[in-house]
Amino acid sequence: MAENKPIMAKATAVWLCDNTTLTFRQIAEFCGMHELEVQGIADGDVAQGVKGFDPVANNQLTQEELDRGMADPSHNLKLKFYKAAVGEEKRRGPRYTPLSKRQDRPASIFWLVKFHPELADSQISKLVGTTKPTIQAIRERTHWNINNLEPIDPVALGLCKQSELDAAVQKANAKRAAEGLAMTDDERRKLVSTESSLGADPSEPKIPASMAGLETFSLSETETESEEEVEDTRDVSDADSFFNLPDDADARNDDEDETDDDSDMRSKP
Repeated sequence: MAENKPIMAKATAVWLCDNTTLTFRQIAEFCGMHELEVQGIADGDVAQGVKGFDPVANNQLTQEELDRGMADPSHNLKLKFYKAAVGEEKRRGPRYTPLSKRQDRPASIFWLVKFHPELADSQISKLVGTTKPTIQAIRERTHWNINNLEPIDPVALGLCKQSELDAAVQKANAKRAAEGLAMTDDERRKLVSTESSLGADPSEPKIPASMAGLETFSLSETETESEEEVEDTRDVSDADSFFNLPDDADARNDDEDETDDDSDMRSKP
């Protein structure tokens, strides 16, 4: 099939089937289609209702080339050559992001800004399909939702491929090395792998290294030890003494009164 297809290839094939004696193979090669599809167009099974598009009248094919093709069934038609189109490449627009993933773009931008500060805004824009004002707002922490953003790897979100991210990082590092701007140690520590960034718990509080180990510090052990050191000086040699009632004068008087009452009741007839 031809590398350069004419514009409106199916409509062009319809016109060539209706107005020329070209073979199905010639039309298929010129329009970048399958030969059976062209046969379906000729039989009326394919492209029903499609209006034919004249390639000669629209400067895509010369009449001489068309006549040569009809005279020789083995000849392959060629598009009309434009000198002005030499070297012109198709412009690439911004990367398309599905609607279901657009809400995750700020989190992925935050991840790239945090863990790959060497990336330029243009590289981040190409990776996740965003705009430079959004990237700048996240860099300066002026984004409207910056307090609720958590850095998430764009590869894990499916916004870009790992190979694309690696290529962008290598390009950025090479550019900085050429300019003599080597990365600092702090920036190198920020470069973590996808597994490490996904395994980190964003809700877990981060403790400085100088305070490591203090999170398990407690005074409960000291209190326990102090309680254990206190000795009981009470005399426990007579265990029955713990169960005896207090022997005071009031208790004896109460017992005597109860005894007198009982004796009076017995003496009565």
